Amino acid sequence: MTAVEENAPATGHEDYLRVLEAIQSGALQLLAGFPRQPSALRFQVGEVTVEAEWAEASPVGSAPPLAVAEVEAVAVPEALGAVVRAPSVGVFYRSPEPGADPFVAVGDRVSAGQQVGIVEAMKLMIPVTAQAGGVITGILKEDGEPVHFDEPLFSYTAE
Repeated sequence: MTAVEENAPATGHEDYLRVLEAIQSGALQLLAGFPRQPSALRFQVGEVTVEAEWAEASPVGSAPPLAVAEVEAVAVPEALGAVVRAPSVGVFYRSPEPGADPFVAVGDRVSAGQQVGIVEAMKLMIPVTAQAGGVITGILKEDGEPVHFDEPLFSYTAE
């Protein structure tokens, strides 16, 4: 994040939180639609402006981004069963902080709504939660690996 300007008159902490939540939601929905991460993004809601800039992700001359057909070819095999998917574009983390134990491991029993990971997007930590109870059968992404919106992160047996 490079800048946050709050020029609106002080009307209450709740109003600012509501505006920031609207900006966060809009930014995540917009980023999920891009084929690759943009270099800059600016949102303005009322008199609140949020700007974000990213360093170039890949050096010039690197491999071109995946085509849509290639991404679709990486679909989850039916044999995986139920999966927990990424709630946003970002970087996937298996633990709450560096050096901490992962939220879950293969064989762990989870319940619906239980946090199993984090996706960081624009410096926002978005919890990854199990949609249903079950047992984790596979970890499909490595810690610190970039993920796309709706990409499978874990497989599990639903109960």
